Amino acid sequence: MSIEENLELSHIAFAVLGLISEHPCHGKDINEKIEDRGMKAWTAIGTSSVYGVLKNLKRNGLVESWMEEENNRLVKIYKVTEKGIKLLKNRIYKTLNEYVGRNDPDFYMAFSMLPYLSEEEQIEVFANSLNTIKEHKLELEKMLKKNSTTPLNVRGLFIHPIKILNTDIEFLEYVLEEIKRGIGQVDPEAYNK
Repeated sequence: MSIEENLELSHIAFAVLGLISEHPCHGKDINEKIEDRGMKAWTAIGTSSVYGVLKNLKRNGLVESWMEEENNRLVKIYKVTEKGIKLLKNRIYKTLNEYVGRNDPDFYMAFSMLPYLSEEEQIEVFANSLNTIKEHKLELEKMLKKNSTTPLNVRGLFIHPIKILNTDIEFLEYVLEEIKRGIGQVDPEAYNK
Protein backbone atom coordinates (compact mmCIF):
# COMPACT_ATOMS: atom_id res chain seq x y z
CA MET A 1 0.00 0.00 0.00
CA SER A 2 1.39 3.41 -0.92
CA ILE A 3 1.56 6.31 1.49
CA GLU A 4 -1.26 8.03 -0.46
CA GLU A 5 -3.55 5.07 0.27
CA ASN A 6 -2.72 5.19 3.98
CA LEU A 7 -2.95 8.97 4.32
CA GLU A 8 -6.30 10.28 5.51
CA LEU A 9 -7.30 13.89 5.00
CA SER A 10 -9.32 15.57 7.72
CA HIS A 11 -12.26 17.61 6.51
CA ILE A 12 -10.30 20.85 7.01
CA ALA A 13 -7.22 19.46 5.23
CA PHE A 14 -9.48 18.36 2.36
CA ALA A 15 -10.86 21.91 2.10
CA VAL A 16 -7.47 23.64 2.29
CA LEU A 17 -5.82 21.25 -0.18
CA GLY A 18 -8.70 21.83 -2.60
CA LEU A 19 -8.32 25.60 -2.34
CA ILE A 20 -4.55 25.45 -2.87
CA SER A 21 -5.06 23.18 -5.87
CA GLU A 22 -6.85 25.99 -7.72
CA HIS A 23 -3.60 27.98 -7.89
CA PRO A 24 -0.53 28.64 -5.73
CA CYS A 25 -1.40 30.96 -2.85
CA HIS A 26 -0.54 31.95 0.70
CA GLY A 27 -2.46 31.50 3.93
CA LYS A 28 -4.16 34.88 3.73
CA ASP A 29 -5.42 34.07 0.21
CA ILE A 30 -6.93 30.83 1.51
CA ASN A 31 -8.68 32.61 4.37
CA GLU A 32 -10.04 35.19 1.92
CA LYS A 33 -11.41 32.43 -0.34
CA ILE A 34 -13.08 30.81 2.66
CA GLU A 35 -14.69 34.12 3.56
CA ASP A 36 -15.62 35.14 -0.01
CA ARG A 37 -17.25 31.78 -0.76
CA GLY A 38 -19.17 31.67 2.51
CA MET A 39 -17.51 28.36 3.31
CA LYS A 40 -17.93 28.78 7.05
CA ALA A 41 -21.66 28.26 6.47
CA TRP A 42 -21.21 24.81 4.90
CA THR A 43 -17.88 23.56 6.16
CA ALA A 44 -16.19 23.21 9.54
CA ILE A 45 -13.25 25.47 8.83
CA GLY A 46 -12.02 28.48 10.74
CA THR A 47 -9.44 31.13 9.95
CA SER A 48 -6.97 30.00 12.58
CA SER A 49 -7.06 26.34 11.56
CA VAL A 50 -5.63 27.03 8.08
CA TYR A 51 -2.02 27.60 9.16
CA GLY A 52 -1.73 24.37 11.17
CA VAL A 53 -3.26 22.45 8.27
CA LEU A 54 -0.76 23.99 5.83
CA LYS A 55 2.10 22.81 8.03
CA ASN A 56 0.71 19.25 8.12
CA LEU A 57 0.03 19.19 4.37
CA LYS A 58 3.63 20.22 3.73
CA ARG A 59 5.00 17.65 6.20
CA ASN A 60 3.04 14.93 4.35
CA GLY A 61 4.37 16.05 0.96
CA LEU A 62 0.97 17.16 -0.32
CA VAL A 63 2.03 20.79 -0.82
CA GLU A 64 5.33 22.54 -1.33
CA SER A 65 6.15 26.10 -0.36
CA TRP A 66 8.57 28.91 -1.07
CA MET A 67 8.97 32.53 -0.01
CA GLU A 68 8.02 35.48 -2.22
CA GLU A 69 8.01 39.20 -1.63
CA GLU A 70 4.59 40.79 -1.71
CA ASN A 71 3.92 44.43 -0.79
CA ASN A 72 7.40 44.76 0.74
CA ARG A 73 7.03 41.71 2.97
CA LEU A 74 7.90 38.05 2.62
CA VAL A 75 5.02 35.57 2.36
CA LYS A 76 5.04 31.80 2.10
CA ILE A 77 3.37 30.55 -1.10
CA TYR A 78 1.92 27.03 -1.21
CA LYS A 79 1.38 24.84 -4.25
CA VAL A 80 -0.16 21.38 -4.39
CA THR A 81 2.21 18.53 -5.36
CA GLU A 82 1.47 15.61 -7.68
CA LYS A 83 1.04 13.46 -4.58
CA GLY A 84 -1.45 16.03 -3.27
CA ILE A 85 -3.39 16.08 -6.55
CA LYS A 86 -3.60 12.28 -6.59
CA LEU A 87 -4.83 12.11 -3.00
CA LEU A 88 -7.27 14.98 -3.59
CA LYS A 89 -8.76 13.39 -6.70
CA ASN A 90 -9.13 10.04 -4.92
CA ARG A 91 -10.88 11.73 -1.99
CA ILE A 92 -13.23 13.66 -4.29
CA TYR A 93 -14.15 10.49 -6.19
CA LYS A 94 -14.67 8.43 -3.04
CA THR A 95 -16.74 11.10 -1.30
CA LEU A 96 -19.03 11.70 -4.26
CA ASN A 97 -19.31 8.00 -5.07
CA GLU A 98 -20.32 7.08 -1.52
CA TYR A 99 -22.70 9.96 -0.81
CA VAL A 100 -25.84 8.64 0.87
CA GLY A 101 -27.94 11.77 1.13
CA ARG A 102 -27.00 13.37 4.41
CA ASN A 103 -25.92 16.88 5.26
CA ASP A 104 -22.26 16.08 4.72
CA PRO A 105 -19.62 18.85 4.64
CA ASP A 106 -17.24 16.50 2.80
CA PHE A 107 -19.84 16.08 0.05
CA TYR A 108 -20.02 19.85 -0.34
CA MET A 109 -16.22 20.09 -0.51
CA ALA A 110 -15.97 17.27 -3.05
CA PHE A 111 -18.79 18.79 -5.11
CA SER A 112 -16.98 22.14 -5.17
CA MET A 113 -13.97 20.30 -6.69
CA LEU A 114 -15.98 18.46 -9.34
CA PRO A 115 -13.73 19.56 -12.23
CA TYR A 116 -11.06 17.12 -11.00
CA LEU A 117 -13.18 14.24 -12.25
CA SER A 118 -13.73 13.42 -15.89
CA GLU A 119 -17.27 13.61 -17.24
CA GLU A 120 -17.45 9.80 -17.14
CA GLU A 121 -16.28 9.73 -13.51
CA GLN A 122 -18.81 12.43 -12.59
CA ILE A 123 -21.64 10.44 -14.15
CA GLU A 124 -20.45 7.24 -12.45
CA VAL A 125 -20.20 8.71 -8.93
CA PHE A 126 -23.54 10.50 -9.06
CA ALA A 127 -25.33 7.49 -10.59
CA ASN A 128 -23.92 5.27 -7.82
CA SER A 129 -24.93 7.73 -5.09
CA LEU A 130 -28.37 8.14 -6.63
CA ASN A 131 -28.95 4.37 -6.62
CA THR A 132 -27.79 4.09 -3.00
CA ILE A 133 -30.08 6.92 -1.90
CA LYS A 134 -33.07 5.44 -3.73
CA GLU A 135 -32.46 2.06 -2.05
CA HIS A 136 -32.21 3.73 1.35
CA LYS A 137 -35.43 5.66 0.70
CA LEU A 138 -37.25 2.42 -0.19
CA GLU A 139 -36.06 0.82 3.05
CA LEU A 140 -37.34 3.80 5.05
CA GLU A 141 -40.67 3.72 3.22
CA LYS A 142 -41.07 0.02 4.07
CA MET A 143 -40.27 0.76 7.70
CA LEU A 144 -42.75 3.65 7.72
CA LYS A 145 -45.45 1.42 6.34
CA LYS A 146 -44.69 -1.15 9.04
CA ASN A 147 -44.91 1.60 11.66
CA SER A 148 -47.89 3.47 10.18
CA THR A 149 -49.94 3.23 13.37
CA THR A 150 -47.19 4.48 15.68
CA PRO A 151 -47.30 7.98 17.21
CA LEU A 152 -46.10 10.96 15.20
CA ASN A 153 -42.82 11.16 17.13
CA VAL A 154 -41.95 7.68 15.78
CA ARG A 155 -43.39 8.05 12.26
CA GLY A 156 -41.70 11.42 11.90
CA LEU A 157 -38.31 9.73 12.25
CA PHE A 158 -39.06 7.98 8.94
CA ILE A 159 -41.01 10.77 7.22
CA HIS A 160 -38.38 13.49 7.68
CA PRO A 161 -35.45 11.49 6.22
CA ILE A 162 -37.66 10.34 3.32
CA LYS A 163 -38.46 13.96 2.46
CA ILE A 164 -34.78 14.90 2.66
CA LEU A 165 -33.84 11.94 0.47
CA ASN A 166 -36.46 13.05 -2.09
CA THR A 167 -34.69 16.40 -2.28
CA ASP A 168 -31.29 14.70 -2.64
CA ILE A 169 -32.67 12.47 -5.41
CA GLU A 170 -34.08 15.50 -7.24
CA PHE A 171 -30.76 17.33 -6.88
CA LEU A 172 -28.61 14.41 -8.09
CA GLU A 173 -30.92 13.79 -11.05
CA TYR A 174 -30.57 17.47 -11.94
CA VAL A 175 -26.77 17.30 -11.61
CA LEU A 176 -26.58 14.18 -13.81
CA GLU A 177 -28.75 15.81 -16.46
CA GLU A 178 -26.59 18.96 -16.46
CA ILE A 179 -23.40 16.90 -16.78
CA LYS A 180 -24.83 14.83 -19.63
CA ARG A 181 -25.92 18.01 -21.41
CA GLY A 182 -22.45 19.52 -20.94
CA ILE A 183 -23.80 22.51 -19.04
CA GLY A 184 -21.78 24.20 -16.33
CA GLN A 185 -18.44 22.64 -17.17
CA VAL A 186 -15.45 24.28 -15.55
CA ASP A 187 -12.23 24.63 -17.48
CA PRO A 188 -9.91 21.93 -16.02
CA GLU A 189 -6.95 24.26 -16.67
CA ALA A 190 -8.31 26.46 -13.90
CA TYR A 191 -7.43 23.62 -11.54
CA ASN A 192 -3.89 23.03 -12.85
CA LYS A 193 -4.71 19.41 -13.58
